[in-house]
Amino acid sequence: MADVVNLRRARKRKAREIAAAEAENRRAAFGISQVTRKAARDEREFAERRLEAHRLDEPTPGRTDDGE
Repeated sequence: MADVVNLRRARKRKAREIAAAEAENRRAAFGISQVTRKAARDEREFAERRLEAHRLDEPTPGRTDDGE
């Protein structure tokens, strides 16, 4: 005698497998991993903070540095 199969569960499992395979293909074709994306963002933010920390103050308008 054959095993009893719940068709609803089998259909959903098949749909999940197809969706997972498609998602894998899309990740490979279009995207980069979330870890890589986050690392790049963190590195960019660190560089911006470092640059801002080394920025000189804005000069006062109307004043020159030649002593006049």
